[in-house]
Parts: sequence; C-alpha cells; structure tokens
Amino acid sequence: GQEKLSCNPKKENGSHVVLCELGNPMKAGARISVAMELSVSGLEDVGDAITFQLQLQSKNSPSSANASVTVTVPVEAQAEMELRGNSLPATTVLPVSWHRVEGSRRLEDHGIKVEHVYQLHNKGPSTVSDVTLRLAVPSRLGGRVLLYLLELGTEGGMSCAHPPGLNAEQV
Repeated sequence: GQEKLSCNPKKENGSHVVLCELGNPMKAGARISVAMELSVSGLEDVGDAITFQLQLQSKNSPSSANASVTVTVPVEAQAEMELRGNSLPATTVLPVSWHRVEGSRRLEDHGIKVEHVYQLHNKGPSTVSDVTLRLAVPSRLGGRVLLYLLELGTEGGMSCAHPPGLNAEQV
C-alpha cells in the first residue's frame, strides 16, 4: 500500500537537509519505492540546474550500500514581460509660427512639455531580476530638435543611465 512519509527539514553544516523516516522496523529484503515532490524557492540565482544528494541509510548497521547518489534537475525560469507606455498630453500640436528661443532657460521657450511614462510589468509566472530596458528616443529630425530630453526618473528601486545630451542647455 501507499503511505505518506514523515519528513523533517533541518540544517546540517550550512546545507538544507530533509530527513524522511521510511519504516522502523523494516523487514530484511524489503523493497520500497519512494516518490518525492520537493518545493524549492529562491531559484532565481542558481543557474540552469539544481543538484540534490540522495542517500539511504540504515540506523542498524553501517554499510557500503549507504553511498549517496547525485541527482541534477534542470531549472528553467519563465516570465513574460509587458511594456506599457503613455504620453501626457496624448496629442501635442505646435502653432505654425512658433520658433524655439535659442539660449533661453525657460521651459516654455523650448516647446510644450510632454511626459512619457513607461511601465515594465512582469506577468510571471517567475520573478525576474537584472532586467535591462533600452528606450531609443529620437531627439533630432532633419537636423532640428524634435524632442528635448529634460529629465529621467524612476520608481520602485530601479536605476536609469542618463543618455548623453540630457538637458544639455540646463533648462
């Protein structure tokens, strides 16, 4: 018949050990088949595989049959990322007669302020770390200023590398 194993996790010499009692007493020559399901967390930084050492030991008599077996299980993290973006205001139209004022430090002399907001969203199922998002923003068109990059900001523990030419005229 099938029975549930009684297993106890513990730490030994810095390693996590799970000790399962298979039967006591056990009859000589008994054959047992064990299926175990392990739930392991924190696999983001383990690489592409995790290794387990399995060992069957008898408390009654030391034996060479107590040798351990190494089992390597491949790890594959999956996460689907989604980039959402928005511009505020959504539409901007400059008057035909408008011209940028060279050398001015007033924001309104450089055009209409448009804020672009991007959200990088992890749709799972795994967590992600060390994600790099590269945005190419056209700042010039036909030799003329198209977008003047004023500032960059982040939220949620992210960092941003500032592009060359960010607020070059100190507006």
